[in-house]
Amino acid sequence: MATLSLLEETRRRRTFAIISHPDAGKTTLTEKLLLFSGAIQIAGSVKARKATRHATSDWMEIEKQRGISVASSVMQMLYRDHVINLLDTPGHKDFSEDTYRVLTAVDSALMVIDAANGVEAQTRRLIEVCRQRDTPIITFINKMDREVREPLDILDEVERELGMPCVPMTWPVGQGKTFGGIMNLRTKTMTVFESGSERRPQDFETIALSDRDALIKRFGHEFETAEQSMELAVGASPEWDHAAFLAGKQTPVFFGSGVNNFGVMEVLEALVDLAPSPGPRMSHLLVNRQIVDKQIEPDDASFSGVVFKVQANMDANHRDRIAFVRMASGKYMPGMKLKVQRTGKELRPTSVVTFLSQRREAVDEAYAGDIIGFTTHGGVQLGDTITDGANLQFTGLPFFAPELFMTVILKNPLRTKQLQQGLAQLGEEGAIQVFRPEIGGPMLLGAVGQLQFEVVQHRLKSEYDADIRLEGCQYTGARWITADTPTELRAFTDAYPARMALDAANALAYLCTSPYDVRLAQERFPKIAFHPLREHAGLALHQQA
Repeated sequence: MATLSLLEETRRRRTFAIISHPDAGKTTLTEKLLLFSGAIQIAGSVKARKATRHATSDWMEIEKQRGISVASSVMQMLYRDHVINLLDTPGHKDFSEDTYRVLTAVDSALMVIDAANGVEAQTRRLIEVCRQRDTPIITFINKMDREVREPLDILDEVERELGMPCVPMTWPVGQGKTFGGIMNLRTKTMTVFESGSERRPQDFETIALSDRDALIKRFGHEFETAEQSMELAVGASPEWDHAAFLAGKQTPVFFGSGVNNFGVMEVLEALVDLAPSPGPRMSHLLVNRQIVDKQIEPDDASFSGVVFKVQANMDANHRDRIAFVRMASGKYMPGMKLKVQRTGKELRPTSVVTFLSQRREAVDEAYAGDIIGFTTHGGVQLGDTITDGANLQFTGLPFFAPELFMTVILKNPLRTKQLQQGLAQLGEEGAIQVFRPEIGGPMLLGAVGQLQFEVVQHRLKSEYDADIRLEGCQYTGARWITADTPTELRAFTDAYPARMALDAANALAYLCTSPYDVRLAQERFPKIAFHPLREHAGLALHQQA
């Protein structure tokens, strides 16, 4: 193959996340996309929890026990000469922070909806993040082989929840026991449904929609009903407008049954044909001690990327940590000199890899849009910008103020060193938020959801041999604080010494025991800013400035 330019390489990239409510069939769909692109030869099964074959994207031990995706997995595949980077996200609401961060690393999202349940609570929160970022969304309505709601009803709900019109690309004929297949509005054909997880897309029979008599003869009333509802849906929908989709103003909708490999190929084709290639990213640049905004184009020659996830102990034998970097510009080649902007230190990874779930391959080259993993033993945090020299900082990686707190009690005091190492690494990884009270005393864990505590407790024991007990504490919230001058900040910290704690990025936080605390503190110290959201280590840097 001829050598492609930087622009040509980035244009053939597609980087997207799969989002859904738990149990909508997201992991199954992920498997099938990998299967049909040729990336894997055999699909695992999440359902067979007792079997040795688990879903390819769920590698962590605790996931195998629970059958849920806790860690976001990254998978790369090649299809139709396009490099597709697929990011699977944890569907469980307790891990929404990890999912939010993953959504900052993608150019589009594939939303999976259970046709029986419609748009559920967790999907709603993720949609909100996509809307804030104008992320283009492709919608897949799954489980049409079951007794589900009417497609027009589902479409209506999706439109309402998304706040944008749906444009049907395929339309179901029947459902449940009478599910006959899908009409493809792009190719003007009907693909006939047959159940069975071993079938391949090429095995399904297709009939031209122009052969209406044959379709009515075969599917009878179901086909005529589907035809009528499809005409209603198309009549009520705007014309397909690719520019509107890219701007996050309309969503193409596909129907199918992931577990039966049905309707999945149409989604894979849409990812190549419709989803955007990497676009420009905003960054802050330090020029003469002044911060200026700069747009970084994907085909800029210099390398830049942002760490959106850190995972400790992916390989328990090597005690390694992988920093997942979304490339924003340039080309990566082995042996490059790279710098972590936050510390100014050179990044010296022991290896640089691309991912196919648990399988890793050394990177020969990578381009904007690709996700590469730097294997390190520390020195890299969530939100860090990595470049080959340019002094810039990408923005927008969110940390949310925790709503739940627990005090860490170590069962064996001789394991203090292991506990400190474990909490430091898990805090940097973003698995949980770790707060160190300024006046000393036990460490505090802050979480968005209860399950985060269980996962961290399990991992501290299995990965660091630190057995802990978690106890309740009086705190119910936290706010990161900043001030315009060190004097103002010191006056505040002197007034509330017992409420001050530092997080994993050494950003200062004020711990609250009730919703009124912040209001009262704000009245007393009007010049202090209280932040419910922290972007990367920005606040820590702001305080040191």
